[in-house]
Amino acid sequence: MLKKRELLLSQRQFSEDETMVPVLTSRKASELPVHEVVCVLQADLQVGLNQEEVSRRRAYHGWNEFDISEEEPLWKKYISQFKDPLILLLLASAVISVLMHQLDDAISITVAIIIVVTVAFVQEYRSEKSLEELGKLVPPECHCLRDGHLEHMLARDLVPGDTVCLSVGERVPADLRLVETSDLSVDESSLTGETSPCSKSTVHQPPSSNGDITSRSNVAFMGTLVRCGRAKGIVIGTGENSEFGEVFKMMQAEEAPKTPLQKSMDLLGKQLSLYSFGIIGVIMLVGWMQGKRILDMFTIGVSLAVAAIPEGLPIVVTVTLALGVMRMVKKRAIIKKLPIVETLGCCNVICSDKTGTLTKNEMTVTQLFTSDGLHAEVTGVGYNGAGEVLLDGDVVHGFSCPSISKIVEVGCVCNDSVIRNHNVLGRPTEGALIALSMKMGLESLQQEYVRLEERPFSSEQKWMSVRCVHRTLKDKPGVIFMKGAYEQVIVLCSSYNSRGSTLSLSAQQRELYQQQISYMGSAGLRVLAFASGSQMGNLTFLGLVGIIDPPRSGVKEAVGMLISSGVAIKMITGDSQETAVSIASRLGLFSKGSQCLSGDEVDHMDLQQLSHIVLRISVFYRASPRHKLKIVKSLQNIGAVVAMTGDGVNDAVALKAADIGVAMGQTGTDVCKEAADMILVDDDFQTIMSAIEEGKGIYNNIKNFVRFQLSTSIAALTLISLATLMNFPNPLNAMQILWINIIMDGPPAQSLGVEPVDPDVIRQPPRNVRDSIITRSLLVKVLVSALVIVCGTLFVFWRELQDNVITPRDTTMTFTCFVFFDMFNALSSRSQTRMVHELGLCSNKTFCYAVLASIMGQMLVIYFPPLQNVFQTESLSLFDLLFLVTLTSSVCLVSEAIKILERWRGAEKSRPSDCFHEV
Repeated sequence: MLKKRELLLSQRQFSEDETMVPVLTSRKASELPVHEVVCVLQADLQVGLNQEEVSRRRAYHGWNEFDISEEEPLWKKYISQFKDPLILLLLASAVISVLMHQLDDAISITVAIIIVVTVAFVQEYRSEKSLEELGKLVPPECHCLRDGHLEHMLARDLVPGDTVCLSVGERVPADLRLVETSDLSVDESSLTGETSPCSKSTVHQPPSSNGDITSRSNVAFMGTLVRCGRAKGIVIGTGENSEFGEVFKMMQAEEAPKTPLQKSMDLLGKQLSLYSFGIIGVIMLVGWMQGKRILDMFTIGVSLAVAAIPEGLPIVVTVTLALGVMRMVKKRAIIKKLPIVETLGCCNVICSDKTGTLTKNEMTVTQLFTSDGLHAEVTGVGYNGAGEVLLDGDVVHGFSCPSISKIVEVGCVCNDSVIRNHNVLGRPTEGALIALSMKMGLESLQQEYVRLEERPFSSEQKWMSVRCVHRTLKDKPGVIFMKGAYEQVIVLCSSYNSRGSTLSLSAQQRELYQQQISYMGSAGLRVLAFASGSQMGNLTFLGLVGIIDPPRSGVKEAVGMLISSGVAIKMITGDSQETAVSIASRLGLFSKGSQCLSGDEVDHMDLQQLSHIVLRISVFYRASPRHKLKIVKSLQNIGAVVAMTGDGVNDAVALKAADIGVAMGQTGTDVCKEAADMILVDDDFQTIMSAIEEGKGIYNNIKNFVRFQLSTSIAALTLISLATLMNFPNPLNAMQILWINIIMDGPPAQSLGVEPVDPDVIRQPPRNVRDSIITRSLLVKVLVSALVIVCGTLFVFWRELQDNVITPRDTTMTFTCFVFFDMFNALSSRSQTRMVHELGLCSNKTFCYAVLASIMGQMLVIYFPPLQNVFQTESLSLFDLLFLVTLTSSVCLVSEAIKILERWRGAEKSRPSDCFHEV
């Protein structure tokens, strides 16, 4: 103990000398009592730090974030591009040209290398920056006491000495020495690997038992997740000074795994590289045997390798995915993992929560039914006191009708939410009950009771209870107030209230209440039951409240659109059957022939039995998170790709098991968001449809890019191969081939990745998850386009070569022909199904600018004297250009004809069925 006092004094001395509080290690903080930790960190548990003190501490300790990655200088990244084997071979070719006194060739090759390297550098830089942006989409938040107010703020703003409040589902924002706990259990698996949650307390730890971090039961570590209970703690370590700092450094060292699409693009690139090297080797060998200069053949071979090998393919895929994710953010959907963008287009079943996703989550009490048979109407909407409670046309206020007042009293006291400035802080259902008490003038009841004990609401037990005592009767035993689902509350009741008297609960009364619940539920109301008493299991039933939660606008249309495109939608809710079916019918989810299933029925089925009937079920009622997991597994059993929504702590397992876990941004807990792949910022179901639409669009854009790049690669390889085998002079020189590579990997190709999403894409059926991106249809289009380009370019070359002497004009015509073919090929590659005139020439402005820039560049190459020397070109007449434009447009016309043919064949086939295809 003496050592602790000396340590404390030395730290106080440090504070006085440096005018700054120290950072306490978790070991040190766990060994000190709460009051000493408060003293060392100069904290205030009641008021918190003021803004001036926060700024002073932040200037010393920095932000509560990790900034450990040393950014590599841009010039180093640029230089590293020259390490590519093909670029080194080109540099070797330039050096050999210098040694052989061919300075023109050396300068030309060097200029081309610089351009190629610059394009690659810009692509990689864009990719890195796009991925960096993704990491900033979900900043962690927390509840912190500052200047006497509990504020909701970003976790990065915390400093040592701050007082932080934790509740169920939240992520711990910094290392905290706990000062108050209530049934707190924390999941530390992200830090320690321990799968079972750790119970926490505030008791300080003896040094003898203070081993590794798993033994520190009074410290909550940064990055861990609150599984249950509540707590208050003092920040002892932020950023790199937290226990998570070292773990984070190790995580940074690990590279994120590539998406399946990126892997398939890598494989495709490697296969094409292998074939290209083989063909290029044959070209160089045949050319050398034909007596052509070995250096020329080497330079052309390497240039062809640079052009034909699609090294930019994986990079463009990454950039397209990342830019698509950034576009989704504007549509209020945050994608946490890139592979999910691919999975979105395959999704064929959506399991959605009702409350807050399909409905507005703006709860308003509209009806009351007392245990003694009184039926009252409630007017007014929103979280405010505007409105009245009417019984037979008369206004009920205060305690004028005890039967109604008792229900309102329980709803107000058995409640953890608060209404501030017409907004509810807490659960919307509880907000509706507070608003009801405001309409009755009974909102002050919440402060009149002292809470002795609480059993919080959980999706498993479906009720909440508090034991409390009136402030004026503290010597009396406490009374229990309970609210929850009728089926769960009624089993704990033995009597009911009748005009102030307590009568035994009969089967007849239960039947009356059941009828009333059916009546309210069929009107789409969510029904809550209320009870009070001195002993659990012997409570007095007080009555029912009907709460309306209207469907979100636009959800019905979104549901209809998704169902028509082959996506099945299942609604999962904790509400009664009547309420669930009523809402589902309004949204178009439940019609004649549809079936519903209760959570209890799901419990009594094994996975195989559920898998047999799950397709026919549209609504799961009285369901809890554990049922969600079973539903997901049963759907996956029959080959479905499932998206599952959730917001609670217990939803995390189901979200992780689903192919696409969707967390709620507003009502979702941190645990839930951690497990999810996608977060809906506004909790709106329509956003899921937008995300699926965007996912399909991104995949189509990548297919468009692959089609363009493959057809150009194949055309370039085939052109040089045929010319060599036919003993023609080379139709393109090394510089011209490198210029074609810049166009193939450069702006026109990149712009295909940002093509606006086709509005009709959402109507397309879900993609089979096992389908390759290189489909038969795509391959046909690639080969046909390549064939047209090769035939057209060889025709121009043959036409210009009538005198059997190759001149700069011959290669200029051939070169420009190939480049123009590329531009028209890019135009037709903008969509695999829609015609160019349907897309609109200017609908993708980036594409227009890219093509314009490429054509301007080509004009400079032809007409600008310094570039004429580099590329060995000469000026062409207007007639030449018109002839080339007319000829090269043929590749676009042929592609459009294929689209018409596919559309005609597709019209003959039957439309997709309403249920998903087997995958």
